[in-house]
Amino acid sequence: MTEPNTVLPSGFQVQIDRRSARGDWTHIVGGSPTRLLRMSARAVSMIDEDGRITVRDNDSGALARKLLDSDVAHPRPMFGPHIDEVTVVIPVRDNQSGIDRLLAALPDDVPVVVVDDGSAVPVHVPEGVVVARFETSRGPAAARNHGAALVESEFVAFLDSDVVPHHTGDPKSASAEQGPCGEWLAALMAHFSDPAVGLVAPRIVGLPVSRPSVVERYEAGFSSLDMGPREASVRPGSRVAYVPSAAMVVRRSAFPGFDEDLRVAEDVDLCWRMSAAGWRLRYDPIVRVAHEHRSTLPALLGRRRFYGTGAALLADRHDRKAAPLAMRIPTALAVVALLTRTRLGLIVAVACAGFAGWTVRQRLGAMPQRERVAAELTAASVGHGLIQAGGAVCRHYWPVALIAALLSGRLRLLWLQMAVADALVAWLRTAFAERRIPDVDPMSFFVLRRLDDLAYGTGLWQGALRDHDATALMPVLA
Repeated sequence: MTEPNTVLPSGFQVQIDRRSARGDWTHIVGGSPTRLLRMSARAVSMIDEDGRITVRDNDSGALARKLLDSDVAHPRPMFGPHIDEVTVVIPVRDNQSGIDRLLAALPDDVPVVVVDDGSAVPVHVPEGVVVARFETSRGPAAARNHGAALVESEFVAFLDSDVVPHHTGDPKSASAEQGPCGEWLAALMAHFSDPAVGLVAPRIVGLPVSRPSVVERYEAGFSSLDMGPREASVRPGSRVAYVPSAAMVVRRSAFPGFDEDLRVAEDVDLCWRMSAAGWRLRYDPIVRVAHEHRSTLPALLGRRRFYGTGAALLADRHDRKAAPLAMRIPTALAVVALLTRTRLGLIVAVACAGFAGWTVRQRLGAMPQRERVAAELTAASVGHGLIQAGGAVCRHYWPVALIAALLSGRLRLLWLQMAVADALVAWLRTAFAERRIPDVDPMSFFVLRRLDDLAYGTGLWQGALRDHDATALMPVLA
C-alpha cells in the first residue's frame, strides 16, 4: 500500500456545506466531530458566493484540502478515471439467481471476476466473465482478496451477489430490467480525481419488492447497511464511521486487503486501516445500490446478532474506536444528571451545560454572535448525548438495564421511557432526513427497533464473553 498524494489537481472543486457557514465565510462551524475554522481574508477571497472553491494554485488547493479533511466541505469533481479502468469483483456462495441478476445490470465493457466461495453447486456465468472457485468456503474477505489479486486495473469495484446497482437519482426509477448502465460507476469514479481518495462507496438501499412485509419495509427504511442521505467523509468517530463492503470501489494501490481472519466487520476494519494510513474515504449517497434485504424476522435478527459479535473483534484490533458511545465529561455528567429526573439533577445538568457553553464561547474568540453559536452547539451536544445514552442503554447495555429494571420500579419506568423516546427520535429523524413519512408505522417500528437492538446487543455481549475482553462495552469519555 502506497502513501497518498494529498495535492488536489487544478480545476478540482469543493462545496462548503451551508449548514457549517457563519456570516460571510469568516467562520465555519461544522464537521463530525464539530470544529471551528477561522478563515483569513485571503481564504475568504477564494470562496465564491455559493460557497464553492476551485483549485487554481497551491493556496486554493491547500484551503480545499483543509475544508475537505475537516468534513465541512464536499468534493464536486468534474472529471475522473474512466470506467474502463475498473474491474468488478463479486464474491458469491450459493446464489446463482443473484449472480444472474447482477451481471445483467453491469455494463458490458467492464471486466468482471466472480469468486465462487465454495458453493454447493458451482456458479455458472456468461462467456467472458472470469471465474475462480474455492472448493470449501473461506469467507467473503478471502474471496474478495483473491479476486482483487487477479485484477490488473487500477481500481476494483467490490459488489456482493445480492446487490443491484441503480441509475443515479431515484432508486425506484431503475431496476435490473432496464438494462446495463455505467452511470452509477462513473459517478463513483469521479471521486478518484482526488489522488488521496482510496475508497468510495454508494448508498445501500432496499431492492424494490412488489408486496413487502413489515420486516421488509423496516429493512428498506432502517437497514444497518444504509448510511443515510447525507454525503460525508468516512473515518472512525465521525457521522459515517465506515461503509459496508456490499458495494465499494477501491484504488488498488491503496487497498491493504481485507482481514481474512474476520468473517464479520471486515469492512469496518478495512475502512479504519485505510483511514489510519492517511487515505481519504468518501460516501456518496447520490449513487445507490439496491440490496436484497432479509425478508423474515428470524433472518433479520440472526444477522443483527452476527453483526454484534464483530464489535469485540474490532476492539481487539482498533482499541477504543469501537466504543458504544463517546462524549465529553461535562456532557456525560449533564446527561446522567438529567436522567435522574430530579430537581438536583436539573441543577447539575444546567451547571455542566453552562460550563461547556462557556468553554465553547471562549474558543469562538471574536466570532460574531458567539453567544448564540455557543448555546446552539452546547444544546446540540447535550441533545446528542441523550440520544447516544438512550440508544446505548437499549442496544449495547440492555442486559444491565434489564437487571436494573427488575430490581427497581423507578429504573424500570426510566428504561421504558428511554426505549420509547429512542424509537420515536429515530423514526422522526428518518422522516425529516428523507422528507417523507417512513413506510413503517411508529408502533411497528418501535417493536422491530427494540428486537433489532436486543439481537445486536446479544451478539455484542456474546463476542465480549467469547474473547474475554470487555473493551467493546466500555464508553469513551474525553
